[in-house]
Amino acid sequence: MKSFLRCALVGAALLALGPASYAAPNIRVMILDGESAGPYHNWKATTPVLKKVLEDAGLFEVEVVTALPHGGDFSAFHPKFSDYKVILSNLDAPDGEWSEQTKSAFEQYVKNGGGFVVYHAANNAFPDWQAYNLMIGIGGWRHRTEAAGPHWYYKDGKLTSDTTPGPAGRHGQRLPFQLVVRDPNHPITKGLPEKWMHAGDELYNTLKGPGQNMDVLATAFSDPANKGTGFDEPMLMALHYGKGRIFHTAMGHDVAAIASVDFITTLQRGTEWAATGKVTQKVPADFPTADKVSTRPDILQMAPVQGQ
Repeated sequence: MKSFLRCALVGAALLALGPASYAAPNIRVMILDGESAGPYHNWKATTPVLKKVLEDAGLFEVEVVTALPHGGDFSAFHPKFSDYKVILSNLDAPDGEWSEQTKSAFEQYVKNGGGFVVYHAANNAFPDWQAYNLMIGIGGWRHRTEAAGPHWYYKDGKLTSDTTPGPAGRHGQRLPFQLVVRDPNHPITKGLPEKWMHAGDELYNTLKGPGQNMDVLATAFSDPANKGTGFDEPMLMALHYGKGRIFHTAMGHDVAAIASVDFITTLQRGTEWAATGKVTQKVPADFPTADKVSTRPDILQMAPVQGQ
């Protein structure tokens, strides 16, 4: 009888803690990172933070796969994508490094239902890889131009495309900005406030690409006073490629931006959706408001010391 009561009390305590507190993570995630051809993104600093953010949700078992250094022999680089429910890319890679075999394997992985999360710098990668551009919807830099597709933005409440020639990808100083939800019924954004503030970050603008099968979930106004376009630029997107689901966040340049509670929440929810098609996570009580930023101090403390 005592043994029964003890088990019942333990069970009740676990239920009170909530499922994420005791359930074994069952969504395998690969974070794919590595050296790019430029010093623009500190993946060595951001990958451990992304890993912690996902693991904190209690749903994800996360492993890191690091690509070879730029200029290395990629002929033997063949990650086993099929071992994972979802791939989160923190890789800003130029064209010409991955073998056709590896590129084909990744295309088939997503097309057959594998999840893909495009995080910030990953939308800079592989500008001439047609399938990759279809997966990410829009991207910038690395000599992308209108050849990749038009510039997509919101104008008068509607998604608009502009085929004006010119390079893709710009941003101003890393300042706080407000996001506006454009699809409140998508599982990722369902239950989030209509507007909220995001901590200081790069607000990408003039991103160009095919924009096919792309649902813009949230936008931010690109202020001309900060090298902006004067348009509402896509910040969060959900896409489909074959049977695969893709969540694309243009935010999170550094640890300070990742520490913004909205980034953490949307990354966790977006990764779950990409893996399963559903979102089971609740909106946290400290989610930012329309006029107030909210950050997690424990994440902010993971930022590298200046100069490192």
